[in-house]
Amino acid sequence: MSDRGGNNNSSNNNAGGSNSGGGRGYTSKNRRGTSGPGGGNSRGRSNQGGGGNSRPRQARRPDPTEAHLDQPRLAARDVLRAVRERDAYANLVLPGLLRERRIEGRDAALATELAYGSARAQGLLDAVIAEAAGRSIDDIDGPLLDVLRLGTYQLLRTRIAPHAAVATSVDIARAESGPGKSGFVNAVLRQVSRRSQEEWIDALAPHDPVGRLAFEYAHPVWIAQAFADALAADAGELEALLEADDTRPGVHLIARPGEISAEELALITGGDIGRYSPYAVYLDSGDPGSLEPVREGLAAVQDEGSQLVARALTLAEPLGQDGGRWLDLCAGPGGKAALLGAIADIEGARVDAVEPAEHRAELVRKTTRGLPVDVHVADGRDPGLPGGYDRVLVDAPCTGLGALRRRPEARWRRTPADVAGLVKLQRELLASAIELVRPGGVVLYSTCSPHLSETSAVVADAVRRYRVEALDTRELVPDVPQLGDGLGVQLWPHRHGTDAMFMAALRKPV
Repeated sequence: MSDRGGNNNSSNNNAGGSNSGGGRGYTSKNRRGTSGPGGGNSRGRSNQGGGGNSRPRQARRPDPTEAHLDQPRLAARDVLRAVRERDAYANLVLPGLLRERRIEGRDAALATELAYGSARAQGLLDAVIAEAAGRSIDDIDGPLLDVLRLGTYQLLRTRIAPHAAVATSVDIARAESGPGKSGFVNAVLRQVSRRSQEEWIDALAPHDPVGRLAFEYAHPVWIAQAFADALAADAGELEALLEADDTRPGVHLIARPGEISAEELALITGGDIGRYSPYAVYLDSGDPGSLEPVREGLAAVQDEGSQLVARALTLAEPLGQDGGRWLDLCAGPGGKAALLGAIADIEGARVDAVEPAEHRAELVRKTTRGLPVDVHVADGRDPGLPGGYDRVLVDAPCTGLGALRRRPEARWRRTPADVAGLVKLQRELLASAIELVRPGGVVLYSTCSPHLSETSAVVADAVRRYRVEALDTRELVPDVPQLGDGLGVQLWPHRHGTDAMFMAALRKPV
């Protein structure tokens, strides 16, 4: 259960993380370098089934008549509205809104907790609201639904006093919609407050084990089932995963190799040295963007799992002489390309980084400035680059199911139909990588999704089609426990404290 203290971490969206935004600018095959800014439609989804445009839009300015209202809750309400009305990303809207309204300290922590928590728990909240209101969610006006979600979250998932949760929600509804509709909000929330979260779960959850856990931990059932399939474990471990996935993560920093060590970064920031990546530092809370090493480019926000993926490629040994030609085939927004570039700089190698969307390619350029990295605006399925690479990374666009804890609303936007289109894209990108790598060279395929269709099935298809050798990828992530018996590596939030990154190394036959 959360409390008012919250974690005011407005940069917790894994800025250097994985390509989990759907197709990200990929349209039809053979359209090289033509994707314009956004890589998706105005609703934030590309035609490959995911959110393409990651740039924040202007936050809604508060109405002058709302100045007397509780500002943290009002900010959280406005984030929920942006998510509902225009498919905005909560973790992109909130930071700018807090700065614009000068909400700081404990108030910012409260706004963050309420906005992210309400977005994350939407499915559970909506089921409770519908039951308490005696009507379908679709029959409730959007602005009232935002307030009801905010109030219900406070009642069920925080230690905020019920009277405060109800009263502040009613005040917000009254200021916008008048006394009649605020009375409806009051009646619904009082009905919600008559039961605890556990009692509501008992009353409304499905009876099957996976369905009940999905409801309790606010996941769509199909996602919980996909996790269960990938874990191949008992219900207790599935519950541990869903609980970890439903909990706000800490911040992982990466110490740029050649610039600063993890030990130095931990000392400066007051963080803890990471368990698995030699570059990782953990922070409990705070805004990492305000830290001097981050401002100076010596460090950046990057999940430890993403660090392990990039490092694994550099540890994979190609057969024959290593010519120092590396390729990041899906480079945007640039976190892994930056780590590859830093290691390449030390080892005398050079990296080509491919990204189809110009605005994301510009992010890669900024992230890798000063490093031996050449950025190409091109479609990774046909980038027009000469082959013969020693190492190729395919951090493929995916459903992002492995990073749901960092993207509060994402679980409610994805559908099972998204998977098929992304799998087709993933297979085409992996085929391109295998073509571009030299005989004896290594390809590392990774996703920020544990869905078996996006992970082991894609790799098995490539092994079958192209006769590549599947390497024991566990050897490329030394000292990481609980990796299972297969040749691929699947990281998990509840086991490793990272996003649920998957990786598999393949070698092209000589």
